[in-house]
Amino acid sequence: MAMPAPLRLFFMGSDPIALPLLDWLAGEGSGLASVSGIYTQPDRPAGRGQKTGPGPVKQWALARGLPVRQPEKLGAEETAWLAAQAPDLVLVMAYGHILRDEFLRVARLGTLNLHASLLPKYRGASPIQTAVACGERETGVTLMRIVRKLDAGPMAGAERVPVGPLDTALDVERRLAGACVPLMARALPGIAAGTLDFTGQDEALATRCRRLTKEDAQLDFAAPAAALAARVNGLNPWPGCAFEFREQTIKAGLADAPGGGADGRVAPGTVLGADAEGLSVAAGSGVLRLRRLQRPGGRMLPAGEFLRGFPIAAGEVLASRPMPVLVSA
Repeated sequence: MAMPAPLRLFFMGSDPIALPLLDWLAGEGSGLASVSGIYTQPDRPAGRGQKTGPGPVKQWALARGLPVRQPEKLGAEETAWLAAQAPDLVLVMAYGHILRDEFLRVARLGTLNLHASLLPKYRGASPIQTAVACGERETGVTLMRIVRKLDAGPMAGAERVPVGPLDTALDVERRLAGACVPLMARALPGIAAGTLDFTGQDEALATRCRRLTKEDAQLDFAAPAAALAARVNGLNPWPGCAFEFREQTIKAGLADAPGGGADGRVAPGTVLGADAEGLSVAAGSGVLRLRRLQRPGGRMLPAGEFLRGFPIAAGEVLASRPMPVLVSA
């Protein structure tokens, strides 16, 4: 019996989180689906030099001679171009454009999205950072059908990944990138056969996370130590968390809450001491240990190495700032 032809798949995305999946589709998964074209964001300035150049998904496509589309907006012209390619499936991940109904209907088997959370939690723009910053010990990537409400479409499965106490958002993003492969390996045969089951989301459990800003870097040491540590790790590498000390902004790149507590008479933000593991600071409850620190113009360093060149003595009080809320119902 002849094997069915691979699905003619068009991918829409701009973030490097999709690269492991694209590599799999170009290799081991090519018998299930063939990437036939790419939609990605227009070239933008990036890096310290702010040079304009192709993003990672575009570079991947060009290296394989695939057609690349980079519209500022998805209008009638792009809908017509895609229709002319006769796609079986459109797969979206971290693309950054609103897709109109007429565009969503072009592919024979529909338009699906990979969202980097366990839906219905953390719909929106920053699901990886927010899940880590909120202290989740598990997150994942969900395959869903796109509808006109943000990340609210019916789901066809998820792949779960653990979040460790010292994982940053970047660590979890790498894990989620790899998790897309087994999820799609399971789903593609059912998509091709028209037998993949989709289940509606429970709206009562839905939460939304917004686009992060520089103001989210602030730390309020009156918060519990565990919440502060999760926020430091979740907002690394961007926007990062920071505090003011001696008129300098010190960034914190990694933290934990090792247990124990400060004397209740000690004000939150008071430095309790330092050891090889980090700088200990009194929190609203518990002790926050800052394990990596960076001063302006410097590198992010283990706290012990940082403090040898920039000592912060026990008894100093680090200034608190209100922390914006990251999640809404």
